[in-house]
Amino acid sequence: MRKLILISFLIWSFYSAYSQKTLDYYLPGIHNYNQEIPTPESILGYQIGHWHVSHDQLLHYMRILSDSSNRIKLQITGKTHEDRPLILLTITSEENHNNLEQIRQEHYKLSQGIGTDANISKMPVVVYQGFSIHGNEPSGSNASLLLAYHLVASQNPEIETLLKDTIILLDPSCNPDGLQRFSTWVNSHRSTNLNPDPNDREFHEIWPSGRTNHYWFDLNRDWLLLQHPESQARINTYSKWYPNILTDHHEMGTNSTFFFQPGIQSRVNPLTPRTNQELTAKIGKFHAKALDSIGSLYYTKESFDDFYYGKGSTYPDVNGGIGILFEQGSSRGHAQNSTNGILEFPFTIRNQLTTAFSTLDAAKNMRVELLKYMRDFFSESLQLSKSHKTKSIIFGSQKDPVSAFHLAEILKQHDINLYKLKEEIPKSNNIFDPATSYVIPLDQKKHRLIRSVFENLTEFDDSLFYDVSAWTFPYSFNVDYSFENNQNNLGTLITELNAPVGSVNKSSDYAYLIEPHSYYVPKLMRLLHKSKIRFKVAMKQFELSKKKYDYGTLLIPIQNQQYNSKEIFTLLEEFASKTMVTINGVDTGLGPIIDLGSYNFKTVEKPKIALLVGDGIRTYDAGEIWHLFDLRFETPITKIDVHRLPYLNLDDYSHLILPSYSGNSLNPSINKLKEFVSNGGTLIGYRTAINWLKKNDFIDVELKENELIAQNVTYEQKFTFSGTQQIGGAIFNTKVDRSHPVSFGIPKNYLSTFRNTTIFLKPDKHSYDNPILYTSDPLLSGYISEENLELLKNTSLFKVRRKGSGKVLLFTDNTNFRAFWYGTNRLLTNAIYFSNLM
Repeated sequence: MRKLILISFLIWSFYSAYSQKTLDYYLPGIHNYNQEIPTPESILGYQIGHWHVSHDQLLHYMRILSDSSNRIKLQITGKTHEDRPLILLTITSEENHNNLEQIRQEHYKLSQGIGTDANISKMPVVVYQGFSIHGNEPSGSNASLLLAYHLVASQNPEIETLLKDTIILLDPSCNPDGLQRFSTWVNSHRSTNLNPDPNDREFHEIWPSGRTNHYWFDLNRDWLLLQHPESQARINTYSKWYPNILTDHHEMGTNSTFFFQPGIQSRVNPLTPRTNQELTAKIGKFHAKALDSIGSLYYTKESFDDFYYGKGSTYPDVNGGIGILFEQGSSRGHAQNSTNGILEFPFTIRNQLTTAFSTLDAAKNMRVELLKYMRDFFSESLQLSKSHKTKSIIFGSQKDPVSAFHLAEILKQHDINLYKLKEEIPKSNNIFDPATSYVIPLDQKKHRLIRSVFENLTEFDDSLFYDVSAWTFPYSFNVDYSFENNQNNLGTLITELNAPVGSVNKSSDYAYLIEPHSYYVPKLMRLLHKSKIRFKVAMKQFELSKKKYDYGTLLIPIQNQQYNSKEIFTLLEEFASKTMVTINGVDTGLGPIIDLGSYNFKTVEKPKIALLVGDGIRTYDAGEIWHLFDLRFETPITKIDVHRLPYLNLDDYSHLILPSYSGNSLNPSINKLKEFVSNGGTLIGYRTAINWLKKNDFIDVELKENELIAQNVTYEQKFTFSGTQQIGGAIFNTKVDRSHPVSFGIPKNYLSTFRNTTIFLKPDKHSYDNPILYTSDPLLSGYISEENLELLKNTSLFKVRRKGSGKVLLFTDNTNFRAFWYGTNRLLTNAIYFSNLM
C-alpha cells in the first residue's frame, strides 16, 4: 500500500511539473523575436495555458501589443450585450498599413467579379482568423495571444514576406461575454496540483455555461441571422473585406482528437461551388503536414458539414471565400483524463496555434489561386443570374411593414442591394405596396446568398444534418413574397433604409383603435400597462366609419382614465413613435356590426411573467424568450431557477413559462406548480416540457408516435437510421383560426412555423379547440422523413387545458427560434396577454 501511495505521489509530482510549459512549447524555436515586443507572459504574469485568460486580460494584452508595433492595429468594431469591446486586430506589413484603404478597395473589386490576372498577382491575400465563438471552447482565444505575438515580434524573413503578402484580420474572442463567464468558472475551480479526474467540479459548469452569449444564444448560428451585436460587427467587417479564408476555431468532446474540414461531402449546400471544396481539401494538406510535425492526431471527413450558411465555417462558402472549421478535443479546464491520455490545456492551445500557422502558410502559397477564385466566384454568380428563371424577388407586408423592414435590414447588412418597388402590384392573395415592399434583383454578386434565404429546398442527397435544413427568411418573418421573371418593377436603389414611422392619425376625445398586425403591438401593450392606461381587445371583427378592423384590435377609451384626453394623446404619440405602430383616433362608437361598448371588447389585464431557467431547461429556448421580452418588447420577465422554485411564493405571478425541459429537477415542485395553475395561474409549456407535464398528470393529451422498426439495418448503419427520423429543423405550414386569441394579429389564415421536434399532438374533437393545425400537406422547406411527415399532418401545434381556475397552454414547437423567427413571436405574447380569453 505504501508503495502504491509513493508511485501515485511520484506520478502527481511529475504531472505537476510537466504541466508547466514554456514559450518554446508553442512557438517555432528558430525564430528571432524582437525583445522590445512584450510576450503574453510578461503582461499576464503567467505563461499561456497555466490559467485560462479572461477577456479583460486578453484585451489588455492586445492593446499593449498594438501600441508596441507598426505591424498591428487594434480596432473596436462594436460592443457585446454586456458592453465588452469587440476588437479586431489587423496585422500586416507596415507598408501595407500605410496603404490599407487602397488595398481594401482593390480587394473589394474582386467581389464584383472585377480584376485582371496581372493585378491579382500583386495583391495581398486576406485571411480572417476567428477564435472561440463558443466561450467555453477557449483554446482558440488563448492561442490568439501567441499568434498575435509571433506575427508582430518575429524578425525572420519568412514572416516579413508573409506580412507583405497577407492582410490578417484577427478576431481573438468572438464571444467576450461567454469567454469571461467560462474563464471565471474554470480558474475559480483550478487546483494548484492539477486534478484530471473528469468528475471534478472544474469540468462541470453550472447552467447556462459559457458557451453562449449574454442572452444564451449560440453565436455560431447567427452569422446569417444577425440578431446580436457580436454578429453584426463581424459581418460588417466581412462585408468590407471579403476574406479569402476564414477560420473558425472550436472545441469538441474531451475524448475526441482534432478535426479540420472538408468534412462530410454529401452534405455540402448545393449552392456552394465544387471548387470551394477542392480548395478546402488543398488547404487541409497544410494542416495535416503541420499537425503531423507535432504528432497530433486528427480526422477530416467523418463529422460536420457545410450546409447551413449561418455558421462561421460555412458563411464564406456562399460569399466567395473558403471557410475552415477547426474542432479541438477539449480539456474543459486545465487537464482532464481522456481516452487519449491526460488532455492538457496547453496541448489544445498548441494544436489551435499550429493550424492557425498552417492556415497562413496555405494562404501565402495559394495566394493567387485564392484571389482568382474569389473573382471568378462572383463573376460566375452574375452568369448564374442570367440563366436563372427568377430575375427579381419582391417582398413586403402591408399589415406588418415592421417585420418586412427588419428583414430588409438583415439583407442590407449582408451587402445585398435592395430597391424600392416602382408601383403597386396586385397578386392573387395580396397587394404589394411601394410604401411597404422591397425588390431584390438576382443579377448581383450575392446571387447565391439571396437564393439560399428565399428558395425552398425539400430534396436532399443526404438526410442527416449537423444543423437546420431550412431557414427561408420570408417564412420566418411572415411576409409576402413573389418570384418574378423580370425586373420591370425595379424602382430606385435604397442606399439607406428608413424604418416605418408610427403615428396617431388624429386626437380624439372618444377613443383610439389600434390594428393588431404590426410586430411591436406587444411592446405597445406593455407601455399602456406601464402608464396605467386601460385598454381592451376585440373578440370579433368589426367596422367603424367605413373602416374594417380585425380580431385582436385594441381599444383605448378616453373616459374613466387617470389622464385627460390631451395627456392620453401626448402619451400615445410617444408610444406610436417607439413602436412604429399607427393609432387611429375615432369620434364615435357606433358601427354596423358591433359598437365599441360591446361585451365583445374584453379588458386586457397586466401580466406578471416568470420564466423557469436552470438544470433541465434548454438554454437556447430560455434565452430566446428572455431576449424577446427584454429587448424587443421591453417587458420585465423574472427568471426563476428551478431549484429555488420550491421555496418561492408564486402568488404574485400571472404566467409561468416552462421552456423545453427534460430531467428531474422540477420533480420537487410538481405540487407547487399544480397549485399555481389551480389557483388561476397560466403555465405555458414548450416542446419537450409537454412530455414532462403529461407524465406528471398536468395535462391530458394524446400524442402520435413514430413506431418505425429498423429492417435490414446493420449496426454500422444504426446512427444513420435513427438520424433520418429526427427533424433537425424544417419549415411547415399551419392553418390558423384567426378568431382564437392565440392567433390575434396573424394577418392570414396560414402561418409558417419552424419545427425541430418529433412531438405530434393529436387534435381535439372540437375544431374550435384546435386553433393552429398543421395542414394535410405541411412541408414548405427542409427535410423530414416520410414517416414523420405522415404523423405531422393535421396535428395540433397549440393546445389549451383547464386545471382548476387556471390553464396550461402547450406549444409543440419553438415560436422564438434563434430570435429571427419573427412571424410566430406573436403566439407567445398572445398566450401571455390573452390567456384569460382562451
